[in-house]
Amino acid sequence: MALPRRDFLAAAPLLLTRRLSAAASKRNVLFIAIDDLNDWVGSLGGHPQARTPNLDRFAASGVNFTSAHCAAPLCNPSRAALMTGLRPSTTGVYQNTQPFRESARGRNAVTLTQHLMASGYKAIGSGKIYHGGFPDPQSWNDYFPDNRGRDVPPSPAPPKDKLPLNGIPRTAHFDWGPIDNSDEDMGDYKVAQWVSEQLGKRYNDPMFIACGMTRPHLPWYVPKKYFEMFPLDTIQLPAVRNDDLNDVPAAGVRMAKPDGDHAKVIEHGQWKKAVQGYLASIAFCDAMLGNVFRALELSPKAKETAVVLWSDHGWHLGEKLHWRKFSLWERSTRNLLMMNIPGVTAARGRCARTVSLMDIYPTLIDVLGLPKRPELESQSLVSLLRNPSGPRKEPALTTYGKGNHTVRTEQWRYIRYNDGSEELYDHRSDPNEWTNLAAAPQHAPIKAELAQWLPATDAPDAPTARERTAAG
Repeated sequence: MALPRRDFLAAAPLLLTRRLSAAASKRNVLFIAIDDLNDWVGSLGGHPQARTPNLDRFAASGVNFTSAHCAAPLCNPSRAALMTGLRPSTTGVYQNTQPFRESARGRNAVTLTQHLMASGYKAIGSGKIYHGGFPDPQSWNDYFPDNRGRDVPPSPAPPKDKLPLNGIPRTAHFDWGPIDNSDEDMGDYKVAQWVSEQLGKRYNDPMFIACGMTRPHLPWYVPKKYFEMFPLDTIQLPAVRNDDLNDVPAAGVRMAKPDGDHAKVIEHGQWKKAVQGYLASIAFCDAMLGNVFRALELSPKAKETAVVLWSDHGWHLGEKLHWRKFSLWERSTRNLLMMNIPGVTAARGRCARTVSLMDIYPTLIDVLGLPKRPELESQSLVSLLRNPSGPRKEPALTTYGKGNHTVRTEQWRYIRYNDGSEELYDHRSDPNEWTNLAAAPQHAPIKAELAQWLPATDAPDAPTARERTAAG
């Protein structure tokens, strides 16, 4: 007997949950993370010379979120927020030196993989998922090459007497140049091979398989053939204005540090070589992921595997006279987020709604039919996976350091620093964020509306690893 319309509408969410749970009962997860990759891929159009056929093909296989943003524009806080579902302003994990397990809220956090493990999944992985020395071994059943998830396979580097290859002194790993090694020598190749082998196995348990790519993280040392794909005399530099920081408050200028990396790159004539190195590292990463995608296509559960691919934050290459991440502008906060969920997504989906990497955790809960976790500070993307042009109320929030936040909607970016200074950009007319509108009186209502999404409180800084060690 058919339900009356009112009863059917009331029952619809439950019916959807049941359908998702039934479809998810045998679903595996391939979870791909890429370090320091901004929007310089073909499917996002961030740089016209990018060569990313494998990433572009995957983006077209499901839903490509074209305005996805990180919780923090640096590795450790971004990854900790994604994996715990707790914002930096909640845990106090603002910097790369702060293990999330040492924070008051992070100490007992249930990570994404722990939640899956408690629901019958086996969680395995390789490469960089968590940051550096904070691997959270309790979140894994197995890890390659270290079964506690501590180590990333190393990659070769030029001889020390040849460093730095770019000739810029005293910049540590801020270096780039081709190396005389094969793909097989590289750590990311070893990660991709291990993941590919796991995809080919027939496991009895449902599997969560993590694949963490290190490139294009610095230093940009990849085999010579990838540099040769981008002849130096053809390199196109990003659009930059030399007066771009004139209307930026002092707090923003301090983040940009125009007299640091940017001045050195210009002084040593390395801008084109740096862009070449970044493009080459992206092309190398894409090739390694091509191996993983091919293994997935041949795997026994290819049609039952949900694939989530993300990069942890963006990256500047001179925009706003800034390099690396570590800012609250578009180049730092925008990142990749692509999903192919069998039974949920359709091919060639493009979603322009602003979303957060933190939305991955509740989304996987929904598509896998797992118990909800009310402490998560983000929203499921299932409705957008089904209808990429559907509504989305929440903007994306990014935090860099205590009290520094940016709110991103489809039209606006609003930044408020911990000293109260502000920036406001209209992305419909100013995609490069060249004109700060924060001082214009007519925009006061817009700022007030966007400010409602800022955190009500900012947790104190979590202890650093050094402080933890000193405390015994």
